[in-house]
Formats: sequence, structure tokens, C-alpha cells
Amino acid sequence: MSNRLINEYGLDKLLECSLMELQKINGIGPAKAMQILTIAEIQKRINQSKKPIKRISCAQDVFDIFHDKLKDEKQENFYILMLNNKNYIIGEQLISRGILDSAIIHSREVFKPAIKNSASRIILVHNHPSGNPEPSSEDLEVTKQIVEAGELIGIKVLDHVIIGEGKWWSWEKSKN
Repeated sequence: MSNRLINEYGLDKLLECSLMELQKINGIGPAKAMQILTIAEIQKRINQSKKPIKRISCAQDVFDIFHDKLKDEKQENFYILMLNNKNYIIGEQLISRGILDSAIIHSREVFKPAIKNSASRIILVHNHPSGNPEPSSEDLEVTKQIVEAGELIGIKVLDHVIIGEGKWWSWEKSKN
């Protein structure tokens, strides 16, 4: 069965398969497909736990935290990383899961968990399923709006990091 899976999808793409794709392989039903997807998720979490970063000092730190989590996603996922005043992580929250090339974001949803968790700073993070981390005009506009809203309520937006395939783009770095 392992050989059939690897022959069909290749080792690198195997863990990106959907439940339905896995069930197309002879001998794999819903339960076995779910077990394979569970193994993929456990592997992602193991990889993340090997790179514990407690304090954020740059966009590369954000990339290191989110790359494994977002690299295989087929739609945009928009997160906030909540920090205290010394840039130590106090939490992360998925704000929106979008479609292939966009996610609907509103400042109210962005700041709600930050306020609830007493975050003094946040970093916006989302992925581009295309693999190209360059921001769209909508990305830039939404970032400006969220930064302005943060200034009004006293929660600083330190950066917006867009995760691509093995690379990232940073709002803060682009301003320099």
C-alpha cells in the first residue's frame, strides 16, 4: 500500500493529499485515509516543536513558526501572533480562512483576540497558496487599515509577514 501511495503522489506530495484523493488508492478507505492525514498533521506539529521560538526579533522568526503550518494550505489563512511588550509570544489565533487567493479580514476580528489576551503588540501573518509571497494591493490596503486601527486602540502592529513557498515578504522590511 505504501508503494502504491508513493507511486501515485510521490513522497513530497503525499502529505498534501485530501481525504478523497487518498481513498482513490486501492485498499484505502475513509478510516485509513484519516489515519494518513493524522500522521501528516502530527509530523507538522513535531517539526514545529523542534523550532521553539518564544521571542520574536525579526520576520524570519515568524516565517520559522508558520512555514510548516501554512506551506501545504490550498487557501489563504490569516493569523495574528500576539505578543507582550517585550515581543514574547503569548498566543496565536487563526482569524480567517479564505479561498484560493483571498481571505476576508476586518480589524474587529483581528483585535478581538489580541484584546482578550492582553496583547500589546501583534504581527499579522498569512500565506499565499501560489507560493509567491509578494503582497497584492488588497494585502497592502488591509495592512494599512489594521495598522491605523491598532494605533487608535493602543495595540501596535509590528509587521505583516506573508508566507510563500520557502520564502517570505515583510511589511516592516519593505518600508526600509
